[in-house]
Formats: sequence, C-alpha cells, structure tokens
Amino acid sequence: WHHIDIMDGVFVPNISFGMPVLKAISVHATKTLDVHLMIVDPDRYIKTFANLGADRLTVHYEACPHLHRTLQAIKAEGMLAGVALNPHTNVSLLEDTINDIDLVCVMSVNPGFGGQSFIENTYDKVKALKALIERKGAKTLIEIDGGVSSENAKQLVEAGANVLVAGSFIFKSNQPKQTIEELKKIIA
Repeated sequence: WHHIDIMDGVFVPNISFGMPVLKAISVHATKTLDVHLMIVDPDRYIKTFANLGADRLTVHYEACPHLHRTLQAIKAEGMLAGVALNPHTNVSLLEDTINDIDLVCVMSVNPGFGGQSFIENTYDKVKALKALIERKGAKTLIEIDGGVSSENAKQLVEAGANVLVAGSFIFKSNQPKQTIEELKKIIA
C-alpha cells in the first residue's frame, strides 16, 4: 500500500503534502492509502481525510487527548484506525485501546524529517508491542516508520513488524524498483 505523511509544521517542524495532493493521488491509486497524520487536533480532519480517499488513517497518540473517541470517529467514517507512537512513547499506554486499533505505527526516528538514523531500541519496543497484541488477543498490525533499510528490515520483521515504511531508503536509491524487490527478498 501507499504510506502518505501529512505534516502541519506545528506537531512536527516540517510541512508535507496537503489535502489537494492527497485527493489527486486517491483518484489514481489502486492500492490502499495509508495516511499518517502528523498534525495537531487530528479529530477536526477525520471526515475530511475520509472524503479525500484515505483507507487507513493514523493519528499520533501524543496528539489525541481522547484516543478511544478518535479511533471510533475514524472507524465511523469507514476507515481503518491507526495510532502512531513517537520514539519516547511507551507501548503500555495502548493497553486499554489495543483491541480498537487496526495498526500501530512505531516511529523509529523522531517524526517530521526523512533520512534520519534508525533508533536502535525500536526492536525492543516492537517486541513489547507484539507481546501486548498477543496477550490481548488483538489483530493489530505493527508498522515501522523511519530509518528502515536493507540493514534492519529482517530484524524488524523477526521482532514482530508486519509493515515497513522505507521512504527515504527507496526514494534515495538510484533504482527504486530494484530496492523494493531487494527489501521484499530480505523479509520473505
């Protein structure tokens, strides 16, 4: 699927794609649109992003004072609900909501800029999240976002990751299609 970051320059220091770009992508997309909101007050925009074609909407735990209500609002609009965790946020904070979450996006860099170095304690965080999901009997997927490369992809999947976001690794490659195929072989 396609992972699209939406940044507002407030929650994170960078600005990225806006709503018109997402709409243009959704008109032509043939794969799932996984929209990752790195914005303040994401609740205000849930209906808007549903109307723009998002299939999966991920909000940051740190931006949602009423996470359960936010998750329910996302699902009420027909989207799958995701929660992103910044590197310093403990997975145990999802204990009460994990069964309502379709995907947890573990940030393995500080959000807002591409090309950062992978934060090594991500492996332990993924293992802890996988244990929580299994203990609660949830069907939640684990997505890793940031610093993903051929050097850490296999270990991330072994730790419990289901989805890898490898934007900088792929787009900085001279041969993006070959790089994608290389990643697929590594994690197969």
